[in-house]
Amino acid sequence: MSAPEGNKNTNTEAWGGFDDNLIQGSGSAVIDMENMDDTSGSSFEDMGEMHQRMKEEEEVAAEAAATEEDGGDGGDDGEFLGMKGIKGQLGRQVADEVWRAGKRQASKAFNLYANIDILRPYFDVEPIQVRNRLIESMIPVRMVNFPQKIAGELYGPMMLVFTLVAILLHGMKTSGTIIREGTLMGTAIGTCFGYWLGVSSFIYFLAYLCNAQITMLQMLSLLGYGLFGHCVVLLVTYNVHFHSLFYILWLVIGGLSTLRMVAALISRTVGQTPRLILCGTLAALHMLFLLYLHFAYHKIVEGILDTLEGPNVPPIQRVARDLPDVAASLVNGTVKSLGISQ
Repeated sequence: MSAPEGNKNTNTEAWGGFDDNLIQGSGSAVIDMENMDDTSGSSFEDMGEMHQRMKEEEEVAAEAAATEEDGGDGGDDGEFLGMKGIKGQLGRQVADEVWRAGKRQASKAFNLYANIDILRPYFDVEPIQVRNRLIESMIPVRMVNFPQKIAGELYGPMMLVFTLVAILLHGMKTSGTIIREGTLMGTAIGTCFGYWLGVSSFIYFLAYLCNAQITMLQMLSLLGYGLFGHCVVLLVTYNVHFHSLFYILWLVIGGLSTLRMVAALISRTVGQTPRLILCGTLAALHMLFLLYLHFAYHKIVEGILDTLEGPNVPPIQRVARDLPDVAASLVNGTVKSLGISQ
């Protein structure tokens, strides 16, 4: 039993010495015999391929070393060309990155303004809510100790502005104003939307100076619903032409809608002087705009049209006129002289 064990140990040491000899040397390699595939062909073919690959790697390394040694003379030119190439690539990369960034920003801005879902919250309102807000716009509120709630939607105000445009068109047609080349529609739309947007922006600016707690959206909604009184007054007075009736409706209905807006601003403004400035300006503009629409709007539009297109002169018509007696006597004398000569 002892003898075989001794032989086994001797053989193991011999093989171990063979492995040590393979590891030594700079150009030697360690071959794992266990990882070799018996079904892939001869092991000597695999060893030949490995030897050829190692030889190719040594040749590549030698060529690289030779190139580095030969580059001592033309090193400056090589470095210059290399830096120039790197700068060119860097410039192209920077330009491409700037182009992509600009394209992303442009597409983002286009999608932001083209997406109709952004405006949906401002027009998402039920018809019954619009009806209730129209009625509330004519009822002033006495409680001004705490801020009143102002609807932040644009559906009702925009529909009232278009309704006011239609009423102005109706008033111009019933007043006998002659409009040429369809300029009436643009004038009415410009007047109504200009007042709504312009006065809302001006009052919002004053509210900012007076430290009133109101947003631009709320100001647009408040002034837009305030035009409901104007629509009612103009619709009645364009069909019933009595100045006394207009003044009564102007004071009652126009005054109620104006007081509603004034009460909402008073509840959101602190201080007597800021309240007086802000509310007095809004009340004056709102009431004077109704007077302008009733009395001066038609005349101003007619004056503008006459200035742009000339006065409305009827076409010249031909009228039969009698010949003077001198011409008749001359003709008769000529005829008689011709008869005598014959």
